[in-house]
Formats: sequence, C-alpha cells, structure tokens
Amino acid sequence: MIDRIVAALRAGRPVLLPTDTVYGLCADPYREPPVRALRRLKGRDEMQPTALVASDVELLLECVPELRGRSATIARALLPGPYTLVLPNPARRFRWLAGSRPDTIGVRVPVLTGDARTVLDRVGALAATSANRTGEPDPRRLDDVPPEIRSACTAELDGGELPGVPSTVLDLTGPEPRVLRAAAVTAEEALEAATRALGRGS
Repeated sequence: MIDRIVAALRAGRPVLLPTDTVYGLCADPYREPPVRALRRLKGRDEMQPTALVASDVELLLECVPELRGRSATIARALLPGPYTLVLPNPARRFRWLAGSRPDTIGVRVPVLTGDARTVLDRVGALAATSANRTGEPDPRRLDDVPPEIRSACTAELDGGELPGVPSTVLDLTGPEPRVLRAAAVTAEEALEAATRALGRGS
C-alpha cells in the first residue's frame, strides 16, 4: 500500500492520508497541475492557499531556503506540531500553493507515526488540505471523507480515528504573530508559543 501511495503521488494523482489532526487530501507539491486538481476536487477557490507539508523542519528549510532568521527560529520552535505557519516567501516558491498571497507560504510539519510517517519520509513533502468539501466538517475517520473525494483518489491509507480538529494557523508575516484559525491549539496558547519562540517571553 505504501508503494502504491508513493507512486500515485509521484505520478501527480491525489491520495488520502491520516495526519496528526484530520484526514488530508494530498498531492505532489512540486508541480502546479496536481495542486490545481486537488483544489478542484475539494471545491476550493483558486485564491485560497494550500499548505506545504514537509517530513521535517530541515527539509522544509531546503524547500524554501529564504526561511531564515525569524522564520526559521519560529519554525524550529513550533514544528513538528499541530500548527500551520504562514511565513514570508519573497522568492515566491511554490507559488501555486499561495493563493491570493504569492509572497507568503503556509507550512506544516505534522507529528506522524507508522505508515503515514513512512509515506511522508519517502516523498519528502506534500501539498495537503483537509479531505472535506469546503465548508463541511473535517474528517475524523476515513469514512467521513465525502464519497466524491474518496472515489477520485488513487490510493488511501486508513489511520483509524483521528482527533478531528484541524491545525491552528499562525500568520507570522507581520511584526506581530496573528492567529488566523484557532483549532488544535487555542489562540492564547498559540500566541504564547510564538512569543516564547521569538524570545519575548518571560
């Protein structure tokens, strides 16, 4: 099954994978057509961003070398973890992931185990979004994924029941951290963690 999932991703086809939060609809992030297909399948507007999910922080920094200084510091402090960090992307790398803000990029390094960990280690990075139609509940179980999405995916990995709460989204592109979505981590906890990472905490 792992070989099939990896082959599908490398061929540009969508797959379903469990993460540390919800089931993810995943595709090859290195090419634009698979990401566009992922958005269409989800029913997501082209201007909405899609996260770059990396196997570890070091690979993330290789994918986006401009993530130095403040961005690298906070990425190392908060990842792996249940966060999506919106960071400056001055070189506009992976521009097809960025949506309406091409000079930024949303990144994740999830805490994975088992087969999901093996898949991500083998492919290095994914474009990923929750495996639901836009505006519908986040999938906690594979059976919660809408049939039209599930049937369109080339392969899937059943990771059992997940927490079912998506990652908390922190925007770190401005002078102060902003919480765009409080979810797996509360807004207060996320801001405290960001403040500690930047060396401003007590």
